[in-house]
Amino acid sequence: MRFFSLRQTSRAVLLSMGMTGAIALSLSAQAATVKPAKASAAKVDAGTQQNSTARLTPANSTDGIIALVNENAILKSDLIAAMAQTQARAQAVGEPIANSAQLQSEVLNALILRELQLSMVKRIGLNPDEAAINQRLAQIAQTEGLNSIGELQQRLDSAKPGSYATLRAQLIEDAAIQALQQRQIASRVRISEQDIDAFLASPEAKRLNQSEYQTIHVRVPYVDDYSRLSDAQRDEALKVAQRLRARLQAPNVDVTEAIAASQGSYPIQLQGGDMGFHKAAALPTELASEITKLEVGAVSAPLVTPEGIDIIKLADKKSSDTMLVPQWHTRHILVKVDELQTDALAEQKINDLYEQLRKGADFASLASTYSDDPGSAGRGGDLDWVSQDEMIGPFEVMMKNTAVGDYSAPFKTQFGWHILKVEGKREQDVSDEYRRNMARQALYQRLAPQAKEDWLQELQAGAYIQILG
Repeated sequence: MRFFSLRQTSRAVLLSMGMTGAIALSLSAQAATVKPAKASAAKVDAGTQQNSTARLTPANSTDGIIALVNENAILKSDLIAAMAQTQARAQAVGEPIANSAQLQSEVLNALILRELQLSMVKRIGLNPDEAAINQRLAQIAQTEGLNSIGELQQRLDSAKPGSYATLRAQLIEDAAIQALQQRQIASRVRISEQDIDAFLASPEAKRLNQSEYQTIHVRVPYVDDYSRLSDAQRDEALKVAQRLRARLQAPNVDVTEAIAASQGSYPIQLQGGDMGFHKAAALPTELASEITKLEVGAVSAPLVTPEGIDIIKLADKKSSDTMLVPQWHTRHILVKVDELQTDALAEQKINDLYEQLRKGADFASLASTYSDDPGSAGRGGDLDWVSQDEMIGPFEVMMKNTAVGDYSAPFKTQFGWHILKVEGKREQDVSDEYRRNMARQALYQRLAPQAKEDWLQELQAGAYIQILG
């Protein structure tokens, strides 16, 4: 049995909302278990920090500033609310946390770290995708048995006015922080072609083969954060996982029945089932490493992770040494829609060019003269060989539906109006390119946690942080 340790500088403080059944939502980066900042990692006013260990409660607090983080302030009410959320979560799983100086210190450190990241988000102007936020809200609504975001808003605001707006703002902040972290980590992780060559020569690289695996993957979730689980809770989760493993070892097992039979009185619903066929490289490294070791029909030992205990059965396997993908040799003409050219004018221009093509004009000549795509116009609109999923949706649909040697009718994308021509089509073996890309991703996953840790420490070291009593 192995524990896959994930070093994290912050864990989730749950935002608890008063309503029937109480929704508890995990909002990242406001952790109650954040590692306290090292003394050398921030310029802290030592004279005032000693007073910060006094327990803060609504009874003894007149709202004011509890900490200064560069030019921003954290209020006592912010700290009280975050501590209350942490305690509410612990209470919900039957393990109450005392209002201690240690809890206050850990939650305050989490709020400081979050404030530093949000300040950086604001400076560089990161704006999360609204569609992604709405998708997350829709998932929350579905989890609560609701049919729409509107129903979620109605339920939250009926319990406490303004709760929905608070939740949405929190999700936006979390998404912005996640985007910031990804950007910072990507700029710090350097992977050379030599690194990829060395990885591909290692035993671990066998998971990058083109074989497809049909897996049954079930997780026994924990009732709380792993670090706060009691020995009895850990043993209970492991016993459920062992019962499940025994049932999955039977040939032609009904997975749904096996999960239901293993659930017993365990308070958290088991997750997963038959995941279908997929390549090992599409999975997290730890799971992929386990799958490639299994024979068809075999079941893994319980895999202890920070999120739960995983059981994996390899139901079937399809081997392949090559990866063939369709490609289209494509040209296009683009007429942009921008502040200098309205949609109506662009549409008129593309229709004029289409009429010239119908009268026998040369596609490459028209693209060289009229296309607004600077990358391809000089080559007669030539985009070279284009693989599936490389182009935006409307372009790809039109490309696939255009016969070789023919050109399309005018169509519109987010960039403007297009006409495309398909010069040829082929099946291309991209196995080597695929393996190298997957190797790069595997190396990135290995290096990213330390890069994140280093960045967060530097962020604190470059900040002025003053703790007020």
